[in-house]
Amino acid sequence: MTKNAIRIGGASGYWGDSAMAVPQLLAGGSLDYLVFDYLAEITMSILARARVRDPEAGYATDFVTAALAPNLGAIAAQGVRVISNAGGVNPVACGAAVRALVEKAGLTLKVAVITGDDLLPCAAELAQGGLTEMFTDEAFPPVDRIASLNVYLGAFPIAAALDAGADIVITGRCVDSAVTLGACIHAFGWSREDYDRLASGSLAGHVLECGPQATGGNFTDWECVAAGIAEIGYPIAEITPDGDFTVSKPAGTGGCVSVGTVSEQMLYEIGDPQDYALPDVSCDFSQVTIMPAGPDQVFVSGAHGAPPPEKYKASLTWQDGWRAGLYLSFYGLDAARKAQSFADAAIARAGAILGKLNAPPFSETSAEILGNECQFGTFGQSRDAREVVLKLAAKHADAAGAGLLLREAAGLGLASPPGLSGFQGGRPKPSPVIRLFSCLCPRPMVDVRIELDGKSLDYAEPPLANARAPNPVRPEPPAKPDTSSGSVRVPLIALAWGRSGDKGNHANIGIIARDPEFLAALWHGLSTDIVTERFAHFLEGPVERFYLPGSHAINFLLHDVLGGGGIASLRNDPQGKGYAQILLATPIEIPTLLAQRFNLTEAMA
Repeated sequence: MTKNAIRIGGASGYWGDSAMAVPQLLAGGSLDYLVFDYLAEITMSILARARVRDPEAGYATDFVTAALAPNLGAIAAQGVRVISNAGGVNPVACGAAVRALVEKAGLTLKVAVITGDDLLPCAAELAQGGLTEMFTDEAFPPVDRIASLNVYLGAFPIAAALDAGADIVITGRCVDSAVTLGACIHAFGWSREDYDRLASGSLAGHVLECGPQATGGNFTDWECVAAGIAEIGYPIAEITPDGDFTVSKPAGTGGCVSVGTVSEQMLYEIGDPQDYALPDVSCDFSQVTIMPAGPDQVFVSGAHGAPPPEKYKASLTWQDGWRAGLYLSFYGLDAARKAQSFADAAIARAGAILGKLNAPPFSETSAEILGNECQFGTFGQSRDAREVVLKLAAKHADAAGAGLLLREAAGLGLASPPGLSGFQGGRPKPSPVIRLFSCLCPRPMVDVRIELDGKSLDYAEPPLANARAPNPVRPEPPAKPDTSSGSVRVPLIALAWGRSGDKGNHANIGIIARDPEFLAALWHGLSTDIVTERFAHFLEGPVERFYLPGSHAINFLLHDVLGGGGIASLRNDPQGKGYAQILLATPIEIPTLLAQRFNLTEAMA
């Protein structure tokens, strides 16, 4: 029997998220499901190294010790079902740990484990097949340097485990939104061809997957939620059989749920909003509407779907040398010039020693002076800060070479310009440079298996029934606003909300109009050329721009802008989390009459 609606609480957005989410959601959520997302590309490489040291490690231990252990009784009493990708690179060990927990608590909860995402045993076969990086066409990395190799599984195996009676479902690598979509497929009986519904369920999962980022975390208008951050609420999606959903949070918690918070999260870490490809469906979010539905509630509808890609996307992480870095502060007059002088001296001294040892030079060095608006490039305005933080880093082929920078920077302590200070508990150590390699793998290569309390379920992914849709028809952008009666310039932040994030070495910046009347000015005032200029000091690739008329938004995709991204990067912001803040300072020309009607004269640039 199909339910009228299901309520799903998003209890984790990353490995290390707060343990407050589960008891909060159980106390005030009236939930059917709790979903947990723990995995990022960096997390997979960390878990892979942990499994090398200990065959029983390699999963998100917080899921067992912090999320389940204190709350398992309440979860069982309320009949809430749990879905998590906490299995990491060792879902079998995670499942065993959860079953031991269930047994110790004297409960009868059934635990399912989904495997098949780990293709590390196939690495040599893939290398011999000439597989290349899907974005850059780089050659397959050396097999002996690979840390992890996992395909992104979809939601239908999760639904099958729930169909078989699982109370707790543990997966390895799956797409973040699959933990939510799997619950929808099970509850509503959606088929593999219900593309619009699958896209809607995936969007609900995308909103939930980063926890409180949908309820005021990382929000442009941060001051309206600042007083409640300590008690911020985690998001709940109430999803109907047609896929539409309402986002809320537990009553009495901090933060807020608004058109702005949910719109920002929808655009977070996506590229082309009309071709957001997942294992189960290719999503089109361009016509999605997000409307107020009550205090701390918004209603989301309008997602469309098409057949999924013919191949699975896989994420490979591999070690490509070493990196080392540290933070130091300088204060006093000319603080930034002092910091730059120190950085130049440390790099030169370490480089000279490498030369004397006939060792290769640093492959990359980085000196960022935080507090001097270095993140804004040529658009920085403060060049006379009296206190700054120097972030100094380098890459080298081996650990000892990278460590030379740390040693020589420390050795300059008594020879530095005045004002050097810092808070440290000893010299940092070099760490591996872990690079991401994304590729496409044939679906028949992936053998998905489901085990429920020691019994294997009969499950097989069927071949795709339909071919992927051709390139979508792009919505017509708005006409240029009429400025014949005059125009004024206002900061973008007065007109829009913004959110940015990363995908490998790419970053996206979603810009959402605070009012639909601002959208035409935003579209014509934020060209790809202007965005390229604003990020010229970081950018190594092109900028793409996409229009989302349903949510009155624009999404920018900046290629090759993160210095390698993740822990392959030496940047202070290797994931582009603050890029929206850079763009929101851009002045935008709008009609004078529009500025007057919305009382924007005080915000004029």
